[in-house]
Amino acid sequence: MMISTRGRYALRVLIDLAEHNNGSYIPMKDVAARQNISLKYLERILPTLTKAKLIEGVHGKGGGYKLTRDPSDYTVGEVLRLTEGDLAPVSCLAPDAPPCDRVAECRTIHIWREFYTMTNNYFDGIRLTDLTGSDGSDNYVI
Repeated sequence: MMISTRGRYALRVLIDLAEHNNGSYIPMKDVAARQNISLKYLERILPTLTKAKLIEGVHGKGGGYKLTRDPSDYTVGEVLRLTEGDLAPVSCLAPDAPPCDRVAECRTIHIWREFYTMTNNYFDGIRLTDLTGSDGSDNYVI
């Protein structure tokens, strides 16, 4: 499994908003500058986060984005499934997959199911607050 730039950057945006959460809207140009991410690229990710109600935004003077929930209420799994799609390691385990006619004879399905469960449990067990820096630094790599 390879997590795309889209998934990694979405996490970085949310972590940044959590670390600078003071109740007001944070200009995305500030987040882009702190994270060294192109504002153009962020503008492609923000609608996904907004539509899913992970963040809310206001345009104009004093505008920007902020989290819609407490940072401890966000999981990495939630963000990755939103940006990457389902985390199924094989197509037959995807939620919309048609039933596989070979599942009864499949010698590997149990390892893929277990891996899928472990992956989801792992990412769902990591909260946004687990990723925020306690040193006040804006320098981190994801």
